[in-house]
Amino acid sequence: MYKEIKKTVDLGDGRIIEISTGKLAKQADGSVVVKMGNTMLLATVVAAPEQKDGVDFMPLSCEYKEKFASVGRFPGGFLKREARPSDYEILVSRLVDRALRPLFPDDFHAETFVTVQLMSADSDIQADALAGLAASAALAVSKIPFNGPISEVRVSRINGKFVINPTFSENENADIDLIVAATMENIMMVEGEMKEISEEEMLDAIKFAHEAIKIQCQAQINLATEVGSLEKREVPVPVSDEELKQKIKAETYSKVYDIAIQGIADKHKRHELFSAVKDEFLAQYNEEELAQLNKGLVKIYYHDIEKEAVRRAILDEGIRLDGRKTNQIRPIWCEVDALPSTHGSAIFTRGETQSITTVTLGSKLDEKMIDDPLINKKQRFILHYNFPPFSTGEAKPNRGLSRREVGHGNLAWRALKPIIPADSPFVIRVVSDILESNGSSSMATVCAGTLALMDAGIPIVKPVSGIAMGLISDNATNKFAVLSDILGDEDHLGDMDFKVTGTKDGITATQMDIKVDGLSYEVLSKALLQAKEGRLHILNTMLQTLPEPRAEYKPHAPKIIRLEIDKEFIGAIIGPGGKNIQELQAKTETTITIEEIGKKGYVEISGVNKELMDMAEARIKQISYVPQVGDVFDGVVKAIRDFGAFVEYAPGHEALLHISEIDHKRLKTVTEAINEGDKVRVKIVGYEKNGKLRLSRKALLPKPENTAEGKETNAE
Repeated sequence: MYKEIKKTVDLGDGRIIEISTGKLAKQADGSVVVKMGNTMLLATVVAAPEQKDGVDFMPLSCEYKEKFASVGRFPGGFLKREARPSDYEILVSRLVDRALRPLFPDDFHAETFVTVQLMSADSDIQADALAGLAASAALAVSKIPFNGPISEVRVSRINGKFVINPTFSENENADIDLIVAATMENIMMVEGEMKEISEEEMLDAIKFAHEAIKIQCQAQINLATEVGSLEKREVPVPVSDEELKQKIKAETYSKVYDIAIQGIADKHKRHELFSAVKDEFLAQYNEEELAQLNKGLVKIYYHDIEKEAVRRAILDEGIRLDGRKTNQIRPIWCEVDALPSTHGSAIFTRGETQSITTVTLGSKLDEKMIDDPLINKKQRFILHYNFPPFSTGEAKPNRGLSRREVGHGNLAWRALKPIIPADSPFVIRVVSDILESNGSSSMATVCAGTLALMDAGIPIVKPVSGIAMGLISDNATNKFAVLSDILGDEDHLGDMDFKVTGTKDGITATQMDIKVDGLSYEVLSKALLQAKEGRLHILNTMLQTLPEPRAEYKPHAPKIIRLEIDKEFIGAIIGPGGKNIQELQAKTETTITIEEIGKKGYVEISGVNKELMDMAEARIKQISYVPQVGDVFDGVVKAIRDFGAFVEYAPGHEALLHISEIDHKRLKTVTEAINEGDKVRVKIVGYEKNGKLRLSRKALLPKPENTAEGKETNAE
């Protein structure tokens, strides 16, 4: 038997979120079921009883998994079972991880696994908005130490009104689509896309989301109180050596601080100097003393000193590691058409961060198929982000796609998606390869992607740029500094990583991670306004390289012709077993696809040779020709009869050209003017009572003069 405990959250519009525990997965440290309508998520959390020796980070693993059975579907593939995580599952896992990770105690280093599974799904409810709530609730009912609870909600603006956790169908009309995570007091994470909104509108959305999150956090506190899990297990006291700590600080802090204020732009040189200080400290010990020294503590204490020195240099003197002011952008250079054989390419370099980005134009056959339990669609704009180890000077193998690459690529995709023309005939793939990295590589992808699209001749709506903002704060003195275009070290040592992309008219995407408690809306507002100033500077620099999209596509880029036909002609175009379309593709060196939507067929012809493409287009138009009175066309005489000729006006379709309509003069036989196999130009002049076409050849011939010969005309 079991004892189930439930709490509910009223979203205020008739929708209820139910959180329950005590029924399922009771051997986990914590487990809950979050239910909204027919959507049910099972979240579990388990932490190892002991901490691993020598671990100085939080070994947290967050997994979000969707079951195809939740919507009554079979998985695809040969094995018919769920396999590797989809991009969508990875992105939701990252949303959960980024909200939870900063809230574990600094000294808690036990391996912890959070798993959220979609067990039942309403096809119109977006389950990702409930995953953070479910994960936090599982931690709340466990004894695992956690400085939460948190919750995540989706906030969208639909027809000018903010909505919490809208459905898929409702969200199609949204101009703001954000996932916001927060505790009762503080914003922890923001990610989403927008249609060129202002900084003030974004802040309003975040504030609206936070009010809903507070209610969900309180429900978790009430649940934990009833379960009796408010008292958490003790965090092991870390091994420490206060004497060693003070010795390291006394002998290294001033040296580290001096390096921090030198303004060294070269990352590797800076790291070498910092490492030399630590090596100099260790050099005072002989081999026997080194063997007894706790090198793990030396590493931790020295890292803390490095962090403190860098932060104090920024807060007290306004000097950043590379010598810039807090709102200063690193030097930028750009180049387009860097890879002449691609359909479009660009290099964007900002400081020591560099992206080389390509654009490839394709046909309907190149569409990305998304086949997830809740999302089943085709995607015509694709963006991939690659981050090889050499970009940071690391000597290690590249072992496939990382979660970070999926996340950064998705952010850049969201940033650029609004500027892709809705009527673009191409499937577009943008690929960013990071060649150097020292902060803001995802934003370099956005900038290089914009330039590469313009280089390819895509008539983008507006150019987009992006910037990563940082924060250094001191709660003791209430001092803070917002940093524009952060370095990798400033991200690592700072309190915030806030990425903002947009056009000159507004924000298109954002991603924010907060690493400390207590970020005020004052700081957030300052960061947004400083980000706007920075991204507009970057945008102006980009446009000096290429001010607008090229007027034409590259000569070697594919061309696409799109036609709309009545669906009754699809079979004739394809032919028996695909014979007709295959022959036409081979003859014209094109790729032809046909899609049936409603009562229409949509034909797409792609190729490189325009003359051959025109030939394919003419043939398809001929096959799908719907005759209209007044149309003129060249037909082929298929059969001769005493009363006229049968003329083929489209493959497999013939109409009668009566003998009286062949010529102005009287004809005794049809063959006086035309013969079988002749090409003849005719005009559609009407319909017979039986609905068949009436053709005329003489209507296109000049009328004879009023002579005796001219009077000898056929009369009906």
